Amino acid sequence: MNLWQQYLSPRSIPEAIQALRAAPGAAIPIAGGTDLLLDLQQGRHSPVHTLIDVTTIPELNLVEGRQGGLFIGAAVSLNRIARHPLVAQHAQALVEACDLVGGPQVRNVATLGGNVAHALPAADGTIALLALNTQAEIADSSGLRNVALSELFLGPGKSALKYGKELLVGFRLPLMKTHQASCFKRIMRPQGVALPIINLAICIARKGESIEHLRIAVGPGAAIPWRAEAAEQALRGKSLDQDAMDAGLAALLAHVGFRSSPLRASAEYRRHLVGTLFRDTLSTAWKRAA
Repeated sequence: MNLWQQYLSPRSIPEAIQALRAAPGAAIPIAGGTDLLLDLQQGRHSPVHTLIDVTTIPELNLVEGRQGGLFIGAAVSLNRIARHPLVAQHAQALVEACDLVGGPQVRNVATLGGNVAHALPAADGTIALLALNTQAEIADSSGLRNVALSELFLGPGKSALKYGKELLVGFRLPLMKTHQASCFKRIMRPQGVALPIINLAICIARKGESIEHLRIAVGPGAAIPWRAEAAEQALRGKSLDQDAMDAGLAALLAHVGFRSSPLRASAEYRRHLVGTLFRDTLSTAWKRAA
């Protein structure tokens, strides 16, 4: 049985949007396909008439400094992101997240856009991007627009991207300044190829010996990728001592919505693990910002 009827390779964003809108049946973009093809093969995705290969669009393959920020195209592979010097300089948490997804073969073809568009609440790339204050660039028939990354998610596996009408072009991240840094860590099964039991990313700015600003993202902390805003508030303006860490962790635990998974971990086990992961990630980001 054919998984699709038509396969197109547009050379520009307008051409891709036109292909999406003109398809006689359901149409969907594809880049690495490491999630999508399995979902189609195993019946977890509704039937597709047309696949639109976006890896042939130059804009979606860029990693560059742009307008005072860092732009990463949605079709850039995870391995390329993990090895890119600009990403290492300005988004260390994203490097660490991309370097932990699957195995080397998966990372060579899987893309950051696919990681985000799949809309899983603990997707490693997504959690890192959320902590890094990322904007998503989206194209439709009226042109390009930027939205906060958090606006892309409706629920587990449910993206806010309009099916057959919109294309995820890439991501815009602010550049790191002096005394700013980030870190991503996760707890996973020994083989390291499955979804994480829990992951956490922190981006922090220091002012002397106090925390000037920070963003904390935890997965799966809710039905969508989740920021621990109460923990951020509890830590902001504090020196990073044991009392501050305890207060931040208490605020995180008071609001996080861990769920039990028969394949990975119970909610109680995740609540037990998050304390060590939180302290370790926060301490590493703090030291890097020095």
